[in-house]
Amino acid sequence: MKMSNWWNKLVYRLWAPIYDATINRVFVAGRTQAIRMLSPEAGERILLVGVGTGADAALLPAGARAVGLDLSQDMLSVARRKIPDCRASICLVQADAQVMPFCAEAIDALVLNLILSVVPDGRLCLESALRVLRPGGRVVIFDKFLPESNGLVPLYQFFNIFTSLLGTDITAAFRR
Repeated sequence: MKMSNWWNKLVYRLWAPIYDATINRVFVAGRTQAIRMLSPEAGERILLVGVGTGADAALLPAGARAVGLDLSQDMLSVARRKIPDCRASICLVQADAQVMPFCAEAIDALVLNLILSVVPDGRLCLESALRVLRPGGRVVIFDKFLPESNGLVPLYQFFNIFTSLLGTDITAAFRR
């Protein structure tokens, strides 16, 4: 099944109440490592693309200024309840990650955790994110990409029939 914004809104409405207790538990270590690699600093403008339930927001340092963008109002509702406990200043925006509503070169650092394999067009999402990144800015990407050379591609394609119904494409390849 091809990913679509309509389907993602529906699926993540269902995931929102249970995401942190289920799916997110699998990815906590990866999210933490991604933020550590980004090394966000106080005063930086950080964009959390596909902020979901706000799992990455809690990892940002005091003094950082972040915008969490997500298509799903239901996921943002969960994130909104976590914002008071975050050390960083965080604003949440409902928008399509493939067409970000920000000025060019307005962001110091990008976090694209588990979003490129979810949006209908990962390339368009990445291009939109890079458009808003200032020259010399930093990007960190953590996702479930298909390995470049993998003899299990047919198996991944079979399982993707089911995972795409759950809101993610496990056959996404970064180079594409």
